[in-house]
Amino acid sequence: MQNIYPNNFEEKIGFDRIRAKVSNLCLCDIGKRKAASASFLTDFEAITQVVELTAEMKTICQMEDSFPVDGYADTTPFLERIKHEGSWLDETELFSLRRSLDAIKSILTFLKKGDKPKYPNLAKFASEVEYFPFISERIDSILNRFGKIKDNASPELAKIRSEITSKQSSVSKRIGSILKQAQADGLVDSDASTSMRDGRIVIPVSASNKRKLKGIVHDESATGKTVFIEPVEVVELNNEIRELEYDERREIVRILVEFADTLRPYLTELLQSYDFLGEIDFLRAKGLLASSVAGAKPILHSSPRVYLRKAVHPLLMLALKREGKEIVPLDIELDDQNHILLISGPNAGGKSVCLKTLGVSQYMLQCGFLPPVLENSEMGIFNKLFIDIGDEQSIENDLSTYSSHLFNMKFFLKNADSSTLVLIDEFGAGTEPLVGGAIAESILQQFNQQGTFGVITTHYSNLKHYAASAKGIINGAMLFDMGRIEPLFKLEIGKPGSSFAFEIARKIGLPEDVLKLAEGKAGTDHISFEKHLKEISRDKRYWERKRDQIRKSTKKTEEYETKLAEELETIKQQRKAIISKAKEEAEAILASSNKIIENTIREIKESSAEKERTRVARQGLEKHKETLHEVSTGVEPAIEKKMEQIRQRQQRNQDRKQKRDGQIPSQEEKVTKPKPIAQGDKVRIAGQDAVGEVMQIDGKNAIVAFGSMLTTIKVNKLERVTLTEYRRAERTVKSPQTGIGFDLHKKRLNFKSDIDVRGYRTDEALETVQDLIDEAAMIGISKVRILHGKGNGILRQEIRNFLKSMPYVKSYADEHIDFGGTGITLVEIDT
Repeated sequence: MQNIYPNNFEEKIGFDRIRAKVSNLCLCDIGKRKAASASFLTDFEAITQVVELTAEMKTICQMEDSFPVDGYADTTPFLERIKHEGSWLDETELFSLRRSLDAIKSILTFLKKGDKPKYPNLAKFASEVEYFPFISERIDSILNRFGKIKDNASPELAKIRSEITSKQSSVSKRIGSILKQAQADGLVDSDASTSMRDGRIVIPVSASNKRKLKGIVHDESATGKTVFIEPVEVVELNNEIRELEYDERREIVRILVEFADTLRPYLTELLQSYDFLGEIDFLRAKGLLASSVAGAKPILHSSPRVYLRKAVHPLLMLALKREGKEIVPLDIELDDQNHILLISGPNAGGKSVCLKTLGVSQYMLQCGFLPPVLENSEMGIFNKLFIDIGDEQSIENDLSTYSSHLFNMKFFLKNADSSTLVLIDEFGAGTEPLVGGAIAESILQQFNQQGTFGVITTHYSNLKHYAASAKGIINGAMLFDMGRIEPLFKLEIGKPGSSFAFEIARKIGLPEDVLKLAEGKAGTDHISFEKHLKEISRDKRYWERKRDQIRKSTKKTEEYETKLAEELETIKQQRKAIISKAKEEAEAILASSNKIIENTIREIKESSAEKERTRVARQGLEKHKETLHEVSTGVEPAIEKKMEQIRQRQQRNQDRKQKRDGQIPSQEEKVTKPKPIAQGDKVRIAGQDAVGEVMQIDGKNAIVAFGSMLTTIKVNKLERVTLTEYRRAERTVKSPQTGIGFDLHKKRLNFKSDIDVRGYRTDEALETVQDLIDEAAMIGISKVRILHGKGNGILRQEIRNFLKSMPYVKSYADEHIDFGGTGITLVEIDT
């Protein structure tokens, strides 16, 4: 049974190019083979599993910089080869096996770490994969870290190589003395040196003197003026070395055969582990693709259905992104009630793109890819996908376009059922409209009776009328801007679309009398139908805009009510606090008054009614009464004044909200934004005394002149100074030696040419590197070292890409192997 029709289905929807992109993202040949063999699945459980694995891998690609990406290699060809007795792996193959086993180990460690794995589906997928540490240990006993056979791989090999070294040393010494003697005798040029020919050390001798030096001639120069002679004194020694080299090769082969014999019982498990490596490579490539096209895992259903939200065609999305354009997403819905969508609308309005978008999304899902839709989209599983799109006329088979279309319809009608999704472009086109429309309507009726799911595009009015009345079919329209006479590429479900043929013809510039004649020939019924469609579309857009305006106004009103309620509650609390404080002050005043009265009474009693003291005491009491009266009468006005201040603040807040909603802000509300730094401004580095002048602005960077020194600094690290501050700073801290606004000598003494960015995020590391290079260039340091570590090499690569763009960097390279190698980048600066 053919589930996909026709055979070039992938080419028609563009999936072949998507498959190629994923293949190019794979790191090894196993992953590429997995990408090439990914096929259409119909089992719900299998689809769910692979989609969940891909979704988790997408998260890893986006969030995990530590996921292993080194050492992916396809070792299966030579593992298959050593199934036969007596075969072995050479040094290169053995080294590749070692590195790829490390990759498998790193992946397993990453996925299984923690009591509760972060990526449960991938951890479960990796649970049965085996890693063979003893194989790695055995390889390490044979190979050094450069992939060469170790001297101590076996005692016999160590002995042979020791003898070879000893004899080579003897040959070198002997031939060195022969060369010196030949130079003394004038047989060889004074600046001549030994060289190698066929693995033998030889002396270059002039052709005229070749008889004077006894030995074997191994080669001569292109001109014939120089011959290369192996002196007879070392021939025997070289022969012995050659025999030892043969012994060495035989011993190496013996070691490798022995290792292959050890490996052979585990080949089945090893091949399964490498199949896992290929699956991980393929999943990673799919995750990277999903990240680039906004792919997501939709809600899955085992039964056929489609509800795509914000769906796009990935190839169109990438093409428009390269051109700096935005793609218009589509919402498409098919279910048991409306299982066929009939799309109409203008030419070049996006009908075919809509068709292909659904086709590629469904096909990607059932091949285990993440389709470019929103996560709340819902997608079911179809057993068959059929498509009829494009010109399929064939000279060989004597088929016209319409004949090919009918041939496809025959196949669809025979093989389609309720679990089939059919995609048909320009339904019924290619023949006489009256007959073509009738046949198309009959076929559409049959699809509807079979319960077949489908998206069909057409211009035929009879199909639009049929879809409007038939249960199970729903009309859809590609929207058109009547004002600008151009398509909007938006799909609207629920009503048919107009072809806007006359409007497009008028825009192109066809004569009006021709169009009037055409309108007459089309008939009033057709013109009225098209007119009503356009009026409905216009009215719908008008009321949708009104509805949006009402919704926004309602939302703002609700927000204002909420804020006013919160402010009213705040005012009540403030009022309570003010009254409470006033009561406390009144109680304190009352207590103070009681004390004053008691003291006054006591003084009057003690004075035995002396008039003067009594008068003074009474005056003091009266004065306190007046003060108390002023305070008591002023408490309530103070409260009222405070409340009035709160009410005024509330009114100002409301006024500001109204102004933000559309009115011009008042003068006191206008906030003066700081003027951006521009060329010619006087600036200083934030936190430093150095002052300079901006010579050029380049995006986020500025070229600033500090005295006679130009340097590049991020704009956000600069702050503007006035001309007075600039002159004062130059007079205060100017260095007499250099004329620069800060002490270079002091900075050079405190400068550290080494930085360590291990553990930094990429943006932090790059900012630290830029600061280092800028300061080094400013004070004339020619070399700096950046310690970034080895790891997966990601931080190292990002730093080196950044160094390429820096103006003062002359060159960069790995540090010497003895001082850190690839874990350190040595940078030379053009001072």
